[in-house]
Amino acid sequence: MINIENVSMRFNLGIEKSFTIKQGFVNLFDPKIRKKNKELKKKNSFWALKDISFHIDKGEVVGLIGSNGAGKSTLLKVVSGVMKPTKGKVEVNGVISPMIELGAGFDDELTARENIFLNGSILGYQKDFLEEKFDEIVEFSELKDFLDVPVKNFSSGMVAKLAFSIATIVDPEILIVDEILSVGDIKFQEKSKNKMLELIRGGTTVLYVSHSIASIRELCTKVVWIEHGEIVEIGDPEEICNKYYKKQLGKEYKKEKDIA
Repeated sequence: MINIENVSMRFNLGIEKSFTIKQGFVNLFDPKIRKKNKELKKKNSFWALKDISFHIDKGEVVGLIGSNGAGKSTLLKVVSGVMKPTKGKVEVNGVISPMIELGAGFDDELTARENIFLNGSILGYQKDFLEEKFDEIVEFSELKDFLDVPVKNFSSGMVAKLAFSIATIVDPEILIVDEILSVGDIKFQEKSKNKMLELIRGGTTVLYVSHSIASIRELCTKVVWIEHGEIVEIGDPEEICNKYYKKQLGKEYKKEKDIA
């Protein structure tokens, strides 16, 4: 379903200086400056992903775990096609529904009602389909009383609720999820989790990032542990999560101490 082969992603951390045509000619004909710029670029390079390779079969639910800055979200963006890898390739057989930055396709000046149609069209839904599913979207989002309020007046949790409700109105072939189960209040988090379980039972292939060990263990069939842009280990959720937890906190994982 998804094949990730030798994927590496490099970012330049240097601050770009203003560029002029005159400076361009100087750089072109002065080998010392070209060499200096090349060394500076190399010095400021940061590899967010380093030679990542693994395969996801149809119907698998694969969890990505790792410390902050490990490269998990970057990998999701590469798989989703938001970013092009510096090296390697990603092959995807199926239609992806990415839930990486909820609300990124909203217009703050428009109301919730208007943004349902705007964001829905960005996700590829037809107007007739959105009209048919409108009440269902509103009911799931729990925002019926705020439909005609501009989104700029919404809290981040309300925006996330609306975005999640729109994105999951259909059963996607492949779902890319970044910390989605932590949005909204506790009640909505539970609804989100149940919706995810419903999609999983329906055969949706899922690539899921979360810092919640509990949700990774509950939802995933395989776990990929990433640190500093490299794969540490791939395998059974129970085994890998226990190793990760022990590495992070220096003690064995205990279910009652984990917060979903």
